[in-house]
Amino acid sequence: MYRDLRVNYWWPGMKRDIVKYVQKCLTCMQVKAEHQKPYGKLQPLEIPLWKWEHITMDLITKLPKTRKGFDAIWVIVDRLTKCAHFLPIRESYSSDKMAEIYVKEIVSRHGVPVTIISDRDTRFTSRFWKKFQEELGTKLLLSIAYHPQTDGQSERIIQTLEDMLRACIIDFGGSWDDYLPLAEFSYNNSYHSSIGMPPYEILYGRKCRTPVCWGEVGQRELAHKKVVKATNDQIDQIRAHLKASQDRQKSYADKRRRPIDFQVGDMVLLKVSPWKGVIRFRKRGKLSQRFIGPFKIIARVGNVAYRLELPEELKLIHNTFHVSYLRKCLVDESKYVPLEDIEVDEKLNYVEKPVEILDHKVKLLRNKTIDQVKVRWKHRKGQNILGNRRMR
Repeated sequence: MYRDLRVNYWWPGMKRDIVKYVQKCLTCMQVKAEHQKPYGKLQPLEIPLWKWEHITMDLITKLPKTRKGFDAIWVIVDRLTKCAHFLPIRESYSSDKMAEIYVKEIVSRHGVPVTIISDRDTRFTSRFWKKFQEELGTKLLLSIAYHPQTDGQSERIIQTLEDMLRACIIDFGGSWDDYLPLAEFSYNNSYHSSIGMPPYEILYGRKCRTPVCWGEVGQRELAHKKVVKATNDQIDQIRAHLKASQDRQKSYADKRRRPIDFQVGDMVLLKVSPWKGVIRFRKRGKLSQRFIGPFKIIARVGNVAYRLELPEELKLIHNTFHVSYLRKCLVDESKYVPLEDIEVDEKLNYVEKPVEILDHKVKLLRNKTIDQVKVRWKHRKGQNILGNRRMR
């Protein structure tokens, strides 16, 4: 724009004015892709103090239906020991059926957890499930689709489980639920770099025997006090390994990100995906805008999430978003006129109608007097625009 204009025009600070004008163009901000590092440093979860007090859960759905009617897997993982249970279920199970399996497989073996991190599946957001966990004394920590770092542990374990089941089906055939118990045993009895040992070793004090044993595994001869001390030492060692693993992961992730802070009341644009946005944001096609808005920030949630004030047509969307989905809006909304809402005639002219006088002052010049009036003008459907008019 600068190179096109400077052929015929020039004024002091011309390039600076053009840069400011382009930066405040709402259309440009909505359609241009970002080429900088995404916003928001990584915020690791707090390391648990004991086994099976803080767990995560997720579902693998749309699997081939087996002879027993299973078509989904319920993955439940302890955040401290990384010990996991893979429970075959049916996708049609209701919340009360899921609660029955939960008590039978988890509570009966490990007790009642303190917190549960899960996504917003309909089974986990139902009134029955919330009331059930409230009666047990467990706090639900539900993630959202717009805060992707919440539960990366479950997603990584699901990827490993799918690879194991895929390998079993390719090599041996049959149904995936036949190999699920063996996959669970293999996963829990294998070395994990994040904790420095297999999950079974920290859970039971030693590795479990396998069909192929390179060494004889027997019970350790320890006195009662020594057993307690050894267990506590192992927990301290595990927490140290987890802390080192988290710090290492955070340092890698933060190299590809940049920090930013918004204040309550700031106007921001919301990033949407051209494909995912077909349902969530009622936008169609790959050439739809990359950002929508602007929206007002009404609250800050944690260190890297914000709650937005969304219009009525987006009320079904969760209103809390990770900072990587937001972009600072420099546009003065009061001066922006959407083209689709302007009422124009055949000659592309529109009529302005004064609605209200907001301010008035008199400016004295050498030979004349100018009355300046600040008026609210109406020239589009249901909206008013502020403007200044001079009257002699």
